[in-house]
Amino acid sequence: MQKNRLEAFSDGVIAIIITIMVLEMKVPDGTDVAALTPRLPVFLSYILSFIYVGIYWNNHHHLLHAAKKVSGGILWANLHLLFWLSLFPFATGWIGEYHIESPSLPTAFYGFILLMAAIAYYILQRAIISLQGRDSLLAAAIGSDWKGKLSPMLYLAAIPLAFVHPWLAIGLYVFVALLWLVPDRRIERVIEKHEG
Repeated sequence: MQKNRLEAFSDGVIAIIITIMVLEMKVPDGTDVAALTPRLPVFLSYILSFIYVGIYWNNHHHLLHAAKKVSGGILWANLHLLFWLSLFPFATGWIGEYHIESPSLPTAFYGFILLMAAIAYYILQRAIISLQGRDSLLAAAIGSDWKGKLSPMLYLAAIPLAFVHPWLAIGLYVFVALLWLVPDRRIERVIEKHEG
């Protein structure tokens, strides 16, 4: 099967996820800076989630660029990833709204969503490699994938940490986002080398 519909559908879902996240933010109750203060945690959680969704969109684009075709298994693996990404607006709103009152459970839940999205992305990656073979461009580009292995471990550490020190857990989430914010050019380099 061709991958065009998969790419278009995924791009549309990701655009809707970002739109829902921004629509969940409520307008401040006043026009001065003091009115913004209660909304600041919601805005900061939105920024973090926007970065994460952007990272997934960017990496998903590169992943599918390396894929020549898709299978039914890849379609389901992609839907699995989109399911977890679609929970970002809920997790973002929850962690943003209850940052002071009881931050532990929302912070742990946010980490759980991050963990499940990372696992789903790994499954999608493996499904594509399985279809294309171990000697495919994608398999060569992924290599040891140290960031892909480190991220879930940090999420796993942050989830129980959220019940002890929520801000340290959030710090780990920010660290992983910053780790991935640096462009990962492995797939681009392998494709450029192959096409050049």
